[in-house]
Amino acid sequence: MKAELLSLKKQVVGEVVLDDSIFGLDERADIIKRVIDWQRAKARSVSHSIKTVGEVSGTTKKPFKQKGTGNARQGNARAVQRRGGGVSHGPQVRSYDIKLQKKLRKLGLKHALSSKKLQGNLHIIDSIAIKSPKTSCMLKSLSNFGVGKFLVIDSAPLDNNFRLSSASASNITLIPMIGTNVYDLIRSNHVLISKNALMLLEKRLK
Repeated sequence: MKAELLSLKKQVVGEVVLDDSIFGLDERADIIKRVIDWQRAKARSVSHSIKTVGEVSGTTKKPFKQKGTGNARQGNARAVQRRGGGVSHGPQVRSYDIKLQKKLRKLGLKHALSSKKLQGNLHIIDSIAIKSPKTSCMLKSLSNFGVGKFLVIDSAPLDNNFRLSSASASNITLIPMIGTNVYDLIRSNHVLISKNALMLLEKRLK
């Protein structure tokens, strides 16, 4: 399929041919969701942990004698029912990873790109290079494409001026082609792919 090649001001400067096997698929929300679930599970923190009875620092001495005090019998000060003791059945370090085949991950990325193309929110840009690192000028250029969140995909190395300009903009995510992922694609309102990144992306997904 053919698509317009645009400048950052949304002016037509040429034409590109998009691979139908990547950008011409039907939208499959089920596959996209599975890839996003895998991606978000993989990103979850696994640092939460509590101390069990065996990990709490303290003596194992019996706090008071078994009988005659009127209190319930206690084995040691580290028991779960005592203040400062261990915690039973609490969170432990674990992995939340779920398995997903590589073919399905790649297919999810193709369907996410096709979905944005069907919605008319995927644009191929001649170049993202800008003359000076000025956020206001960059935002003015991107406003030609609409409002909302922008995902800008470029080939490495990233244009330094664009990178500096987008650093202080909360609605712009700039990533190299290798970092293209389903979650960022779906949560963005507009996707801008540079001409150089497009060639690398198609090569990666074929």
